[in-house]
Amino acid sequence: MSEFLQRRARLQHVLRDNGVHGYLLTQNIDLFYFTGSMQNGYAFIPAYGDAIFYVKRSVSRAREEADCRVEALGPFRAFADQLFDDFTGLKEQDALRIATEFDVLPVQIYLRLQSLFQDVTFVDGSLWVREIRMLKSAYEVKCIRQAATFIDEAFHQSLQQLNIGMSEIEYMASIENHVREKGHLGVMRMRSYNQEVITGMVAAGEDAAVPTYFDGPAGGRGLHPAAPQGPSRRPIQANEPILVDIGCCIEGYVIDQTRTVCIGELHPELMRAYDWSEKILRETERMLVPGTICEDIYEQALKIAAEAELEAHFMGYGTDQVKFLGHGIGLEIDEFPVLAKGFKYPLQQGMVIAIEPKFTFPGVGVVGIEDTYLITESGFERLTVTDQHLFKVDKAKKEA
Repeated sequence: MSEFLQRRARLQHVLRDNGVHGYLLTQNIDLFYFTGSMQNGYAFIPAYGDAIFYVKRSVSRAREEADCRVEALGPFRAFADQLFDDFTGLKEQDALRIATEFDVLPVQIYLRLQSLFQDVTFVDGSLWVREIRMLKSAYEVKCIRQAATFIDEAFHQSLQQLNIGMSEIEYMASIENHVREKGHLGVMRMRSYNQEVITGMVAAGEDAAVPTYFDGPAGGRGLHPAAPQGPSRRPIQANEPILVDIGCCIEGYVIDQTRTVCIGELHPELMRAYDWSEKILRETERMLVPGTICEDIYEQALKIAAEAELEAHFMGYGTDQVKFLGHGIGLEIDEFPVLAKGFKYPLQQGMVIAIEPKFTFPGVGVVGIEDTYLITESGFERLTVTDQHLFKVDKAKKEA
């Protein structure tokens, strides 16, 4: 059984358990996950039987890529008739129920679908898809592991190029150039509405602590209010924290890693905060075993930050603090599970989670660390391979 057929079978099992007759996939990432192709169209997975991918553009490419039957999507106004002609058994169902992705489906398209499928009750299947995607296959882990290797190479190469006076964007470009040559797709996708992320964030000193719309403990000033996150043109200085929060996307799958770098020496208070970020990561690793509740991991991190008297700086500052410690990653950077209050999921074998304890000091900078972990049968495997410590660059050599 193919990877994609197994995924569809898991979704069909959920549909049958919930009395739903089919699932209409609309979002690019979900289309790719279940069909193997990201062409423009809609895929329908019935509770029983084979899926069909209805493609507007490009039909020929979808037929090359997809792991299911592909049909050209006719006029959209006739979509319901086309689907019911292909799935004749649906017409015989009383109280026909079809699931779709309420979390990402635009209202305009949803209303059009309602007008076309007048005898159908649409139900929210967002959670089912996210829970299925939460558990990674060996192939998915292989892609993430490869991305981690490329990020490690890029990070170490960039340290050789780092100099006082170098701009954040120049430093970021040195990293991005390496991973692009290795096969980074150039995108880091997010599911959340109006959230987006670039390849990564390199931000030094106070720039890293600039608050922004991005749902993370550090966002960076960015190059313009039109893209208010990531590196700016600010020159990097000696003796300040440089947050290197970077990713790589291989065959659609992403890795997430953060390291703190300094040319010279950090202020003792920043060094102390960094040491506590590593302590939180170590204590979190002790809890990374199947059965641990995600919420409990987050609560432990809050207690440790309070013990250090750094809770006001943990994962942001003031009203800009974020309320999580880590997040699932895969085809998107914000997958399930989330290490946050209210997430009662127990850790399961196959979950891949990025864990990022960081401390923000407005006007000064951000320090912290982030690694990505696979939950295994008895514990965890760290997928990121870069050494876990603060990286100091010799100031004298960089000034010479």
